[in-house]
Amino acid sequence: MLTSTKRQFTILFFIIVLFELITGSVPELALAHYIAKPAIVISLMVLFINSSHKLSGGIRKTTLLALGFSLLGDILLMFVNQSTDFFTLGLIAFLLAHIMYIIVFLKHRNNKRSPIGFLLLLIIYASGLFFLLKDGLGEMFIPVIIYIVIILSMAATAFLRKSMVSNLSYLLVLIGAIVFIISDSSLAINKFHKELPFANIIVMLTYAIAQYLIVLGILKINVTNTKV
Repeated sequence: MLTSTKRQFTILFFIIVLFELITGSVPELALAHYIAKPAIVISLMVLFINSSHKLSGGIRKTTLLALGFSLLGDILLMFVNQSTDFFTLGLIAFLLAHIMYIIVFLKHRNNKRSPIGFLLLLIIYASGLFFLLKDGLGEMFIPVIIYIVIILSMAATAFLRKSMVSNLSYLLVLIGAIVFIISDSSLAINKFHKELPFANIIVMLTYAIAQYLIVLGILKINVTNTKV
């Protein structure tokens, strides 16, 4: 169950997410959207800064870098209608965010755990996704391949934390990483293959849930009880 503080934050967090979904879907609220979208990650950064005092300095700094690059990516992607360069820059920002998460997850890698089976599942999924996207990628062909490799690596390193952190931390981070893949896959399909119904809602809701779960999971690295 959630602690009182985390329960209050969760309510506030999903109010912010709801605000983002509404402002991102209603053209008349476009100005408010420029506030609502960054607020998602900013709120997680505030939570993490206030709750991560027991974590090592390296994990704290690298996680904040991951969130910082995510925030930069969110901001850049809000301007894609003005120039395609903003999409490329946003992709780079999120790629760096995933690399930061990989570094955090590798700090608790279980060297006795083989990622081969999990990687095989990820590769099968990525191959199917790439088959859908390849004809529409154009000049983004190589950048998208690189991004897919990095985000799959992020999920694989989340998988490798088993038995090196609390079960709660492991599950939250792993589920968050998988949901992140779903979010980015939805974004990619909508942009490079065909428009999805309610694409903005699907992408942002899964993105927010992914970041939320990963941050909570990192905060509970050394906690063995059931309280979040």
